[in-house]
Amino acid sequence: MTKPDESRAPKPVGAYPHARRVGNLLFLSGIGPRVRGQREIPGVTCSKDGRVIAHDIEAQCRSVFDNVRTVLEESGSTWERLIDVTVFLTNMTDDFDTFNAVYAEYFSTNQPCRTTVEVSRLPTPIAIELKCVATVD
Repeated sequence: MTKPDESRAPKPVGAYPHARRVGNLLFLSGIGPRVRGQREIPGVTCSKDGRVIAHDIEAQCRSVFDNVRTVLEESGSTWERLIDVTVFLTNMTDDFDTFNAVYAEYFSTNQPCRTTVEVSRLPTPIAIELKCVATVD
């Protein structure tokens, strides 16, 4: 696995690794849409005092899927080897349909098991986070 300071993925927001291998399974920690080296989060509009006033769930979905792909590849797995995805959305009512459409684009061939839940908030001003399990050779 790639060392955190060598990763192309954004650094974790806490004291945990992006991924951990156990046997032939790879467990990914919650992955969000942040971009490595940038303060701004794709699809997030903040007020001058830093409060989130709007978000673009499609932009956040695409960014989080790219981050998951990066962590998988750096950990010796691939997108096609995902077997389980847990999705955390902060606004199921407004965002689920868009999320589901983007998800269908990214998972047109590989369709892992999926659970989608609404949460009141996530650790950073994001609207989506994925926790995944994949296989590794």
